[in-house]
Amino acid sequence: MSSIEKVMEKLAQAGQLQTRQPGGESGVATIEEMPSSSAAVESDGDPRVPEGEEEAQTGGALPLIKLDFQQLQLKGYLTPISSATVLAEEYRRLKRPIMRNAFGKGAVSVEYGNLVMVTSALPGEGKTFTALNLALSLAMERDTTVLMLDCDLVNPSLSRILGLADRPGLTDVLQDSGVEIQDVMFRTNFSKLRVVPAGQPHPQATELLTSEKMHRISAEFSRRYPDRIVLFDAPPLLLSTQAAALSNFVGQVLVVVEAGSTEQRMIKEAISLLDEDKVVGMVLNKARRQLGGGYYGAYYGNS
Repeated sequence: MSSIEKVMEKLAQAGQLQTRQPGGESGVATIEEMPSSSAAVESDGDPRVPEGEEEAQTGGALPLIKLDFQQLQLKGYLTPISSATVLAEEYRRLKRPIMRNAFGKGAVSVEYGNLVMVTSALPGEGKTFTALNLALSLAMERDTTVLMLDCDLVNPSLSRILGLADRPGLTDVLQDSGVEIQDVMFRTNFSKLRVVPAGQPHPQATELLTSEKMHRISAEFSRRYPDRIVLFDAPPLLLSTQAAALSNFVGQVLVVVEAGSTEQRMIKEAISLLDEDKVVGMVLNKARRQLGGGYYGAYYGNS
């Protein structure tokens, strides 16, 4: 029995789990519960080839999410088969300053710079779309690995996209001392990308995200893997207090703004909830350019 299955069985016995068949509603991913035990060899830097398997604390390889790159591309996401597009270039521009801050190559050292929260002022602005595309772009780097956590405990869009909405995840780790983050982590067929779903809904989600355990997990993420960027897909800032609370644990915050929709006063109100010493970036989503469609991102920072 895999670690995920053990956690699910434990939660089901406690009456905390509603089960349904795995597989995303969107059809962009499938889940392989029992991955091969044989070690896979990474070939020539191809991000689609699984690298050496990361082990869960309970033993055995992490379960595998198989991303359907063709379906992702059809839905407008960045993939290895669409890396020469306008969208891919825009995310390359977006990720460069994030990487410089993450790995201490910027003008000023950023504490916890490799922990990056993606949020927005309001729902529907495309923060999960941006976060997943950013994760995929970062995972194409030869020397960078990516861990993505669905921290939107109000509306776990990332978990639904990947077919993980009813799987144990972050909330289960934070509320149960017997569940560790490795127990709810998934690897993907994008070899440098790992994912942690949101987990079961909890009425005290904000308290869980501000707990000492969350602080400890975040700090460990920052220290343990010097080549890893951790992306937190957080709720909108004006929807709940969760995003502002979570921002205290990260070094960089990326705020997604829907072009032609979000009012300036809403953006200012959202940013005012963040610590002024944080490195804050903004990406303008759904902004059409004169030549070719796509998404234009502008990044800035203050430290």
